Amino acid sequence: MAAHYLDFERPIADLESKIEELSKLSDTQGSGAFDTEIEALRARAQELRRDAYSKLDAWQKVQVARHPDRPHFVDYAAALIDEFVELRGDRKFADDQAIMGGLGRFRGRPVVVMGNEKGRDTVTRVKHNFGYARPEGYRKAIRLMEMAERFNLPVISFVDTTAAYPGIASEERGVAEAIARSTEKSLMLGVPMVAVVTGEGGSGGALGIACGSRVLILEHAVYSVIPPEGANSILWRGARTPGEAAKALKITAQDLLGMKIVDRIIPEPPGGAHSDPEAVMKAVGDAIEEELQGLEGLGPDDIRKRRAARFYAIGRTGIH
Repeated sequence: MAAHYLDFERPIADLESKIEELSKLSDTQGSGAFDTEIEALRARAQELRRDAYSKLDAWQKVQVARHPDRPHFVDYAAALIDEFVELRGDRKFADDQAIMGGLGRFRGRPVVVMGNEKGRDTVTRVKHNFGYARPEGYRKAIRLMEMAERFNLPVISFVDTTAAYPGIASEERGVAEAIARSTEKSLMLGVPMVAVVTGEGGSGGALGIACGSRVLILEHAVYSVIPPEGANSILWRGARTPGEAAKALKITAQDLLGMKIVDRIIPEPPGGAHSDPEAVMKAVGDAIEEELQGLEGLGPDDIRKRRAARFYAIGRTGIH
């Protein structure tokens, strides 16, 4: 599969194209004919990648968060959840594949797991509606959380969506009410919930399954009340660029940690999560395990009190 390069990765793409050309030429000239040159170019490409990803601006982070090759929910479920059994439908209207979830074992611990799924190619993107969940997706999430509470199981949530689906049918079936109910259920859960923003955490579509006891975020993921393009259109009538809107929104992991909207940043390798998915999924698994261990032994009342204190503290300045 051809690599996807972002605009700021163009110099890296040029170098890796030269590496590919030399590798093909080496096959015709004899094995090892250009090994020295190839190794030098690879080292230079890695240096450029490390340098580029060490100083990404807010808009570049949005592009990385949306990268089509980043690990998706299905990848995290396959890598981290043993004996995963998907549960479908909201028992009211339909099954929404933009939010997936079910039961499984996370490192030996029985859990309920759910998350946004965008799809990887044309067929799966249509199947999962590009990650834009409809009302029945949030009602399925509520059903899963209720099951977790009934059987005293922790909840793990993987957040990656631009927003909830804004179509007429979605509005007719009460998408705002469904998101509000799902958000309420997340906040009132009597079992631990760890939410991980793995890519793009956008608007209420993300918030509906992101109000965990602990909220983690990958280093180059973003989390915002509205996508930068929407903010530029609505707030500034298109007078600014999406890059300026992204900067103003303070949506990067580093901004969010400073404002205590998220609790922890999970590092990504140079080149982003898509450059080494296995390493990222292990790091995510390790972080989730640590957070769940920190919540062990707490009763339902303590869990709710801690979650309430966490969310009430957001935005407080100490000025009365």
